[in-house]
Amino acid sequence: MAGFEPRVEYLESFRCPLGGLAAGKPRVLCHGAEIFVSTGSELVYVYDQEGRLLTAVYRFPGQVWHLELRALGRLLYVLCAQKGIYCLSLDQASRSVNQGDGDDRDSEDSEDGEPPCAVIPVHPDACLLPDDTLCAFTVVDDMLVTLAQGPARWKVQLSECPCPGEGARPRGHIGEVELSTSSPLAGAPGEPAAPRILPVLCCASPPGSSALQTRTRGSRGFSLEQALFGLLFGVDASLLESPVILCGLPDGQLCCVVLKTLVTSRLSPGDPKALVKILHHLEEPVVLIGALKTESLPEDAEDTHPDCLVALGHGGRILAIKASWDKAGTLVPELQEYQLPGPVLCAVCGGGGCVYHSTPSELCVVDLARGRAPEGGPGGLPSLLCPAGLGICSVVTLSVSSEVPEGGARLLALSARGRLMTCSLDLRSEVPCPTRAAMADTGQKIKELLSGIGTVSERVSSLKKAVDQRNKALTCLNEAMNVSCVLLAGREGARPISCTTTTAWSRLQPQDVLTATCRLENNSGLSLDRGWALCVQVLTTPASDPDAAGSATTYTIPVDRLGPGDRREVTLPLGPGEDGALDLPLTVSCALHYSLREVVGGALAPSESFTDPSLDECLSDVLPEQDGICLPLSEHTVDMLQCLCFPGLATPHTQAPGLLGPVSDSVDTFLGSLGPRSEPAGPASLRAKFLPPSVATIKAPPELTAAPLSSRHVPGLCHPAVAPR
Repeated sequence: MAGFEPRVEYLESFRCPLGGLAAGKPRVLCHGAEIFVSTGSELVYVYDQEGRLLTAVYRFPGQVWHLELRALGRLLYVLCAQKGIYCLSLDQASRSVNQGDGDDRDSEDSEDGEPPCAVIPVHPDACLLPDDTLCAFTVVDDMLVTLAQGPARWKVQLSECPCPGEGARPRGHIGEVELSTSSPLAGAPGEPAAPRILPVLCCASPPGSSALQTRTRGSRGFSLEQALFGLLFGVDASLLESPVILCGLPDGQLCCVVLKTLVTSRLSPGDPKALVKILHHLEEPVVLIGALKTESLPEDAEDTHPDCLVALGHGGRILAIKASWDKAGTLVPELQEYQLPGPVLCAVCGGGGCVYHSTPSELCVVDLARGRAPEGGPGGLPSLLCPAGLGICSVVTLSVSSEVPEGGARLLALSARGRLMTCSLDLRSEVPCPTRAAMADTGQKIKELLSGIGTVSERVSSLKKAVDQRNKALTCLNEAMNVSCVLLAGREGARPISCTTTTAWSRLQPQDVLTATCRLENNSGLSLDRGWALCVQVLTTPASDPDAAGSATTYTIPVDRLGPGDRREVTLPLGPGEDGALDLPLTVSCALHYSLREVVGGALAPSESFTDPSLDECLSDVLPEQDGICLPLSEHTVDMLQCLCFPGLATPHTQAPGLLGPVSDSVDTFLGSLGPRSEPAGPASLRAKFLPPSVATIKAPPELTAAPLSSRHVPGLCHPAVAPR
């Protein structure tokens, strides 16, 4: 936005891993002209702004998670992952460097390869509080407040903070309390894993407290006006003038512990839950807890401390709490939640009521002191926050510089590529905030855009469905053409797709029924899918007049899916009819039929979104009602000889009440019964041995045997025992 035009100046580049620095672990701390930088590795850099050079590099035993500088005595406190808290006296370290105690050089951070400064290893004796479960800490006066990750709960611990050189470690914990958590911590039982986003621990002090006198900019500590401090933390904290420890946990909880009640908890033990107060729940990891001054007060005002507590989550949800007056004139806390662009990589509270937060795409600023709704009145929070982009992307850590220009702000930032920069802003220019009418107009435009997007989405879905249908139809037509070519090209010899017909008598109450079984076999490499059907036509011709037109019955059986090597059998009744007569001969014709309307009709049909009456007429012209592809497979004639039935030769217990499967031809069965047999035992064997062989004679009129005798496919006609009479 045009309200803020930052001026960026690059100071130094630091070594970073492949892919850039990850947010959450890097830190930037400013004290006077010195800038302390940690990139999340084991190194801590000291940069001099006046000389524009690195003055020292400290190597710690582990990955650095947090830095705090105590101005009194120039003490640097460093939290190392799974190691503990180290305390380093910068004055003593500087003397060691001047005496040449640096044992190596950090040449990798120099662009020209020359070692910029000495690397000073930190001795293990500098470990002030060894503890591998510590995730955050803060220094309040001469006490060290830590936040440890237990197997199931977070634990706030309070210890004395001795100065370096005293030769003593903290004399145990002065007090501790466990924090409730809404979800179990990650990791194995007894060994919790390091959190992906570190918790936030800071100190809020009442006006006039000495807890912040030794703190520097960038340290997590602030004071609040008396009215807001009392509303948030209660009368006890106000009367005791005790600092309050604020904890922002990765599960979204924002809770507080009064420091002096934690000190006296060991002297007078009570309910530990009474020491912890949950202020709010952001339902996302907390990345910032800070304070702002949002009200413009006259110069002679006594209380100029921040009047707004701010908590910001990783997803962009921000909470602002102020002291306000209700309609009855009672002082009450006013809570307001906003939603900012996310995910938030880092954030910091600056002067003038501004909150600076970084996302992967841009560094933004929001002003809680501007854009107040007309009905907000004094003490109210704005109803809408308008983030303003600063044109800087991928900032992983922020800090407010100690040198604040008049009417502006100066930030220290570290980018994901390891570049340290300063960003100067002019806060005196007004940032226009949209009015309610403009907001309503914008909302209406958004609704119209969403409606248009929905219409386009429906059209795209309809077109995609139509294209998919036509692609499937083209695929089916291509397969149908392949099947047609295979059948039409293979008329000589065995056909890859064939259909054979056999007849048999079956017992179907109350009479015997002549059935025809059609077996469809697919010996090709193609598949018969949707649209294919087996058509069987049974044509009867009167025996008295072969030239007369007979009656035809057509059966259509869908093939569904017949893959290579598969077969399908269909059994159909041939007669006799209701009058008990069986009209012979019969012709059974088998063919494959492919329905174009079933396959292509859906693809050519108009979609729901594009209805045109002319398309229906075009569809009727292109695809007639009975249009399709018909491929003949076989033709089988059933005459009188094939319908002969010999009840005496039937095998016992083979008749079933329903249709039976196909059996051998009746004539073949009869002729086979006249052939040689195994000799039976007993009197039957003597009778079969001495009696002459059986002779059978079939008598039929010449008119009935003329056509069967001329056919070479009628089985058994060549047997010598069968002669026409």
